[in-house]
Amino acid sequence: MTETVTVAAAERTETTGAPVLDVVIPVYNEESDLGVCVRRLHAYLRDGFPFPARITVADNASTDETLRVARLLAAELGDVSVVHLAAKGRGRALRAVWERSDAQVVAYMDVDLSTDLNALLPLVAPLITGHSDLAIGTRLSSSSRVVRGPKREIISRCYNLLLKASLRAHFSDAQCGFKAMRADVARRLLPLVRDGEWFFDTELLVLAERAGLRIHEVPVDWIDDPDSRVDIIDTARKDLLGIGRLGRALAAGALPLEELRQAVGREPLVPGVPLGMIGQLVRFAIVGVLSTLAYLLLYVVSQPFVGAQAANLAALLITAVANTAANRAFTFGVRGATGVVSHQFQGLVIFAIGLALTSGSLFALQHSAPESSVHLELFVLVSANLVATLLRFVGLRWVFRDSAGVDRATATGPRAPAPTGHAVPPPRSHVSREPWTANSVRTAANIELDKEGTH
Repeated sequence: MTETVTVAAAERTETTGAPVLDVVIPVYNEESDLGVCVRRLHAYLRDGFPFPARITVADNASTDETLRVARLLAAELGDVSVVHLAAKGRGRALRAVWERSDAQVVAYMDVDLSTDLNALLPLVAPLITGHSDLAIGTRLSSSSRVVRGPKREIISRCYNLLLKASLRAHFSDAQCGFKAMRADVARRLLPLVRDGEWFFDTELLVLAERAGLRIHEVPVDWIDDPDSRVDIIDTARKDLLGIGRLGRALAAGALPLEELRQAVGREPLVPGVPLGMIGQLVRFAIVGVLSTLAYLLLYVVSQPFVGAQAANLAALLITAVANTAANRAFTFGVRGATGVVSHQFQGLVIFAIGLALTSGSLFALQHSAPESSVHLELFVLVSANLVATLLRFVGLRWVFRDSAGVDRATATGPRAPAPTGHAVPPPRSHVSREPWTANSVRTAANIELDKEGTH
């Protein structure tokens, strides 16, 4: 179940006007650092940021004077809000604020402000223009400048390598406390995120990536906070549990990622041509090579005992069932038991076509050259299998057209609008690492300000 925060558990000090950006500062027992952080960020947003912005302090059940300090700051400074939660957890705090925010873009950063604030505008600019759905700061880019000890550097890199190996993540830095998201995307994505603590960031990014959302990465300048209170061992344990839970959910097909993709307008550019076509072909080829090797092995082993036609039938039938199951899960990303019998039946129909091709070729060979060797038989069968493989790929794409999102020509799901004043972004899906230069960011900012001036 998705965690929720009740009205009684969240106390909010409201500010007037809907900002473009809502920056959340999640805190727990930060009475000494909170004032410095909020004043510095407030000054930057007031003097160096071209869009209306709000700071929201999300207090995670602090036991010191953090909440009182936050309320004093809200009373002193304009565009500062306070949310108080009765339960700890950074993920809970971000969900509580982001789901209720009236801003176009929601973001968060750590209270220590380890990340240089000059990266904030490059972070949110592609979200404001509608180009991207999420944006993250990365400390692991070659152009990032990072100051931290070897222990944290090794842990961070090992964790991100683990994510790439276990969950096939393509983003570079899951844990940097510097992220932003379009608010309309947040309201659709957050209900799928179960974790309410430190794994929240990772789960959010993995689900976004699997749903085909566009993630923009910004290299940052980052200085480690030596006074960090994160329990590394406990966090690592919970992260491993989270990876296991999320991996099982993805493998079982338990998450409505295709619906999310349609809702936020990241369908394939051309109906009938799936996203990641090159990767799909590569995965199909891998399965095909393994299936062919298995087929040849079964044929060679059984042919002396049952004859050529029976050996071909048995080898093709066994590998066809395995091939359909492997392509279902590996190539087309269909998980869970829903439709598995129907998929296997349709796969057997495709198998029958392949059987007709290979058996027909074998029949023709035996009648034209009765004394042909097993090597010539194998050559003919492999040639026929190449044709059958092409037909199988086309056929399996049709079989999994609805389950795997291969054919969305008739999709009618609602399309989430881009942020106010911007056109719907082109529906693409990849991790975006393109640099936002000072001129391009300034141009985006000027466009937005010009639009505001005409209303």
